[in-house]
Amino acid sequence: MEEDYSIVTELPGFKGSKEQLTRLYQRYRFARDFCKDKEVLEVACGGGMGLGYLAKVAKKVIGGDLDKEILKHPLERYDGRGKIEIKEFDAQTLPFEDKSFDVVILYEAIYYLTEPEKFVSEAHRVLRDDGVLLTCTANKDWADFNPSPYSTKYFSAQELYSLLKRKFTQIKVFGAFPVSESGVKNKIVSLIKRTAVSLHLIPKTMKGKEIFKRLFFGKLLTLPAEIEDGEFEYSPPEAISSDSPNSLYKVLFSVANV
Repeated sequence: MEEDYSIVTELPGFKGSKEQLTRLYQRYRFARDFCKDKEVLEVACGGGMGLGYLAKVAKKVIGGDLDKEILKHPLERYDGRGKIEIKEFDAQTLPFEDKSFDVVILYEAIYYLTEPEKFVSEAHRVLRDDGVLLTCTANKDWADFNPSPYSTKYFSAQELYSLLKRKFTQIKVFGAFPVSESGVKNKIVSLIKRTAVSLHLIPKTMKGKEIFKRLFFGKLLTLPAEIEDGEFEYSPPEAISSDSPNSLYKVLFSVANV
């Protein structure tokens, strides 16, 4: 039986906290600086909320996902937009010729791959000689980390660097969304979340998590079909060491050059 990734994917119309939407915006704002006048491939693009944003500066953007149900969103949203193309494909077997892209992006999906090293090899293969691979993933060393259903392996900063080092020559790792344990409210929320994670009480689906988020964050915001510039405050990810464990950030980014 195939997994239904639509229930664990951020999709247009779902509800999320302000921090969740700020993370979404940060991912594509970070990527935009690498995409100007480039040919870009976003692997596991999900609902495609960042494709239109990147296409404003890129030469061409191709977004793809393994789940047909998920792809209905970007197919409808970007129908008729010449710079954006939507395809169905597996991240571990990219259906493109060697040296086809300048930028490859994989955001919040590497932990779903059964063989992430295959994706790294495929990304390296389809990138041109001056190409770059961008990844973003939850930091498994964060104390409040909560694994997603269907996930196979999460990475620390050290592990992510080691994975990319197999194929890429220059790798930088970044941390985003610093962990804040100051203040009574933050401490209480953190304690409750850790307890809920340990007891497997957190809902498994995005829709189910909306109830959990309302309890702690109040009114939720609607995830857009397409993100727009300036909707949320942007704080660039901070460069961190990949030589030691780092539990100070909720999110890890990486930039790997061919």
